[in-house]
Amino acid sequence: MDPLRDALLWASGNAFLAGHLPRYRFVRATVARFMPGESTEEALDAGATLGGEGIATTFTRLGENVEEPSHAARTAGEYLRMLDRIEEMGLDAEVSVKLTQFGLDLDPDVTATHVRRLVDRSAELDRTLWIDMESSPYVDRTLDLYEVLQKDSPMVGICLQAYLRRTFDDLQRLLPLQPSVRLVKGAYREPAAAAFRDRRLIDESYVRLAGHLVSGGARRLVLGTHDTGLIAKVERELHGHDGFEVAMLFGIRSDEQRRLASAGYQVRTLISYGPSWYPWFMRRIAEKPAANIGLALRNLF
Repeated sequence: MDPLRDALLWASGNAFLAGHLPRYRFVRATVARFMPGESTEEALDAGATLGGEGIATTFTRLGENVEEPSHAARTAGEYLRMLDRIEEMGLDAEVSVKLTQFGLDLDPDVTATHVRRLVDRSAELDRTLWIDMESSPYVDRTLDLYEVLQKDSPMVGICLQAYLRRTFDDLQRLLPLQPSVRLVKGAYREPAAAAFRDRRLIDESYVRLAGHLVSGGARRLVLGTHDTGLIAKVERELHGHDGFEVAMLFGIRSDEQRRLASAGYQVRTLISYGPSWYPWFMRRIAEKPAANIGLALRNLF
């Protein structure tokens, strides 16, 4: 267990801190380390720059657990416009969404309608629409919707979290569908009964899952990690890097992203944007607490 990481993950869901910390200039300066800006155009400009370096992108608009149906509808419309702008600019880019952005807490049927529109539009443009995995209480509903959508269109992918104890069983459920999967370690505050806490066990789970995805005939495997040592372990397990792509977040290990792209790996940068960045930002800080808190302190002073 990492008490500092646990504290940061707790803070990511604290309403009082969410309402006050974003007002501080040093916090906003630290956020700029992880995202190019809050607007769609700032995100697209960053994607165009990366495209010039041979790096593809995935865009996600931040904002979870909407409380009004109108907010869900507005988010769906913003994503549709993002897809149109990606096509206009000729970017090698995709979109990734969270189901709670579309009102999963309010009405699952309406959520499914919104996401289906995005999947259909992405398929028209020959792009994959990705569904992010959120905290463990949402896993079953996320998998249920993914199965329904994937049976109608292969142009939909899902994120799986290696630190959840249940993920290997979930993968066996999905493999007959030949899924597209972005595999990540996991970044939510989970109880020990639901998630591995030991980093060694998480890494072992990650490599095991990656191997099963490839041997089981997954349509696409995207390794969502900044841990190049872990990428090397997966590569050895799979006897080469042709069977997977690599996805890293904007602003993190940028030199390594360029190196991997130059070495022939398929690299994709995940660009997050939008004003509702606080919970996501705190989870990013929690990934490397000491280094990222040091960055925040430097911005403060």
